[in-house]
Amino acid sequence: MSVDTVFPPGFLWGAATSSYQIEGSPLADGAGPGIWHRFSHTPGRVKNGDTGDVACDHYRRWESDVELMSQLGLRGYRFSLGWGRILPSGTGPVNQAGLDFYSRLVDRLLERGIQPMATLYHWDLPAALDDRGGWLSRDSIDWFTEFAGVAFDALGDRVKLWATLNEPWVVVDAGYLYGVNAPGHRDLEETVIASHHILCAHGSAVQAFRARSDGQIGIVFNLEPKRPASDRPEDIDGCRRHDIYNNRYHVDPPLLGRYPAEMRELFGDAWNPGFEADLPRIHQPVDFVGVNYYTVRTMKYDESDPVFRVKPVAMLDHTRMETGWEVVPEGLTQTLVDVSRRYPGLPIYVTENGAAFYDPPAPLDGRIEDPLRVHYLRHHLLAVRDAIRQGADVRGYFAWSLLDNFEWSSGYALRFGLVHVNYATQERTIKASGRWYRECIRTHGASLATPLPALPVEPAGGVTPSR
Repeated sequence: MSVDTVFPPGFLWGAATSSYQIEGSPLADGAGPGIWHRFSHTPGRVKNGDTGDVACDHYRRWESDVELMSQLGLRGYRFSLGWGRILPSGTGPVNQAGLDFYSRLVDRLLERGIQPMATLYHWDLPAALDDRGGWLSRDSIDWFTEFAGVAFDALGDRVKLWATLNEPWVVVDAGYLYGVNAPGHRDLEETVIASHHILCAHGSAVQAFRARSDGQIGIVFNLEPKRPASDRPEDIDGCRRHDIYNNRYHVDPPLLGRYPAEMRELFGDAWNPGFEADLPRIHQPVDFVGVNYYTVRTMKYDESDPVFRVKPVAMLDHTRMETGWEVVPEGLTQTLVDVSRRYPGLPIYVTENGAAFYDPPAPLDGRIEDPLRVHYLRHHLLAVRDAIRQGADVRGYFAWSLLDNFEWSSGYALRFGLVHVNYATQERTIKASGRWYRECIRTHGASLATPLPALPVEPAGGVTPSR
């Protein structure tokens, strides 16, 4: 079978972003602050004191950014809605200027033949709601459902692909357990409570969607295969626990209607078995599942971790990104095939996949050459191809990210974009990876058959160290 016949007709070639990471102007035109505005303005929370106040200035430059998408040949664009931009207090009066921003964006995307996929929640809760308990309050279910209804009513006539949540595991693991992301809490019991309310909010929003729209709605998970660092029982058992925590805890309830049986083992007395009464609300039929994939984790027993007694360790035979994540394309194939078998009958979109490698702060002779990212994209798209050959119903691929952007607690230190952003001037430059991806889209994947030039071999066994 040739490469070009593997990707199904209508396969959606796209790129992804999120609101706080690119928009800037977080308080413009009546918008209310979110928890990331508050978090990034708290000293010591974000690298170099960076904030999303300007970011990529997409709020003002959206028209030229859509033209960039058109130049790249994108057929789809996944973005998120700023909850506080639309509902400044999180509930109550609608900020029409905020809604109009997204309405204009959607209209222009459709004019350019680019299908929008809107994500309702990509980590940025309105600060006013955080002051009322945030995801720790059961009222958050109703808050989110109200916001979802406003968005569906305003945009649902044109947006036909929706995602409720982006990476609920990261929301709680980084935001409520380890405190490295907003809102910056460190509490196991809070982690469990916030997780449950977020999943209930998802189910309630899906119900609201069904009452309003004939489009499609899903949920997006970050998934990564886990491998034990050795055959020692403690490594194997720790790897098992973390696999349940990362890859099943937030996935099984909405897609299978049950929590994993190991919840008490993972969380001890913090687990509330009464949560299971809400499973019918959480388990609403969805039209697709979004998979965000970046790496594979090798897990080693570590007594210093107070919750799971296991931590990831680096494997020296893999190229590593600036994040320290290892480049393991076959892990994407494994993930997609596993999802298709564990949750049969659900179409899959790869809703994020990309890599942060060193890019210069400004173009050299008008160009940004990023061969490591080109290789990453090619090998991961070949991995998608292999998953489709093995029966996974993959409907589309969204590269992360369209633009270099604000990368959460790393600030502007990491660059994932197909398009380079000079943050001092806001000049955009399509990187070599963007040009390569454009050709892949144009040929519907047939260009994947063309080998790439070999990368230079690093002295340490071909390993590119994390910077």
